[in-house]
Amino acid sequence: MTRAEREQGKVKKFHSYYDYSLLFLTIFLVCIGLVMIYSTSFYNASRNYGKPTFYLEKQAIFGALGIIIMLIVSKIDYHFYIKKLPILKMKPVTLLFIFCILLQTYVLIFGKEINGAKRWIDLGPLGSFQPSELSKIAIILFTAYIVNLAPRKLDKFGGFVRVVVFVAPLIVLVLIPNFSTALVMGCIMIAICFVASRKKLYFIVSGIIAIGLGAIAVFGVSYRSTRIDVWKNVETHEKGYQILQGLYAIASGGIFGRGLGESMQKLGFIPESHNDMIFAVICEELGLFGAVAIILIFVLVVWRLFVIAINAPDLYGGLIATGTLTHIAMQVLLNIAVVTNTIPSTGIPLPFISYGGSSLVVLLIEMGIVLSVSNQIKFER
Repeated sequence: MTRAEREQGKVKKFHSYYDYSLLFLTIFLVCIGLVMIYSTSFYNASRNYGKPTFYLEKQAIFGALGIIIMLIVSKIDYHFYIKKLPILKMKPVTLLFIFCILLQTYVLIFGKEINGAKRWIDLGPLGSFQPSELSKIAIILFTAYIVNLAPRKLDKFGGFVRVVVFVAPLIVLVLIPNFSTALVMGCIMIAICFVASRKKLYFIVSGIIAIGLGAIAVFGVSYRSTRIDVWKNVETHEKGYQILQGLYAIASGGIFGRGLGESMQKLGFIPESHNDMIFAVICEELGLFGAVAIILIFVLVVWRLFVIAINAPDLYGGLIATGTLTHIAMQVLLNIAVVTNTIPSTGIPLPFISYGGSSLVVLLIEMGIVLSVSNQIKFER
């Protein structure tokens, strides 16, 4: 308090901030997802399970559970994750990172194989869990923690290599069965480092190296290189059926769409249309207008994450928000790019909207952590 303020009897009062805009946008997206999951899945659910609401009910349970956890997490001080636990003599962020490494190792050995990919852990009557989703939270929190320990070291290329060495084991374990998720995790790590570094030039060299390693990961595995051929010859390739049907759905939607629930392509033409290809059905039923509206909602979410990142009370909070922003933005861009055949096919769900319990709950936990960062922001009223 300055002398002038004392003389005038004025004292600045600072109040805690909580980003209700981000909270409501997140819940709104979850609700849109539930509506679209029912619209896209009721035909297949009726045919396969005799219950039109089969997928809707499962997703609604995970959505409700995720929102409750999000609200609880949002009230936990995010500094808790980097405080040493007296019993285990270890920080929660480190425990989470090690736990995710163990889960990914377990998946490689004992994982449940679905559609030729071993990415899930069978939980019996509870369904299956995809640990690579939890690994995204681990990458955000752990990378932000490592960078926060010595942010000035990132001004040199060696400092960036130091971060990569710490984070790489988990990304590599995810990369073996799941290239697309590893790509998202790698982008999260790079974005956090880029924001924290005052020197940006060496990221060009890092980008070239990353592209080279990515090319090896793609062309070194036969089924991944096949996706390049499908992308180049989607109309003639035998495996281009799903993408081609998705393009038909987008084209038939027009400006305002056929109407909610009126999609033709979801009637068995697009396999599992409630999963990664749900955006194609959105375009068919809601048209260009509905698709753009949903994209704008995602833009607003990214904007709120950006506002929290630049106003965070410390570097660690800002980097957490940056990592979450990168995660959401990358998944939206990759999903829409795949559905529109802009890039080769890869298994990336549309955040909050595509069917998937583990993906939805993890995303909501991430938003809860970012909301806890926003809750630490102080402003003068």
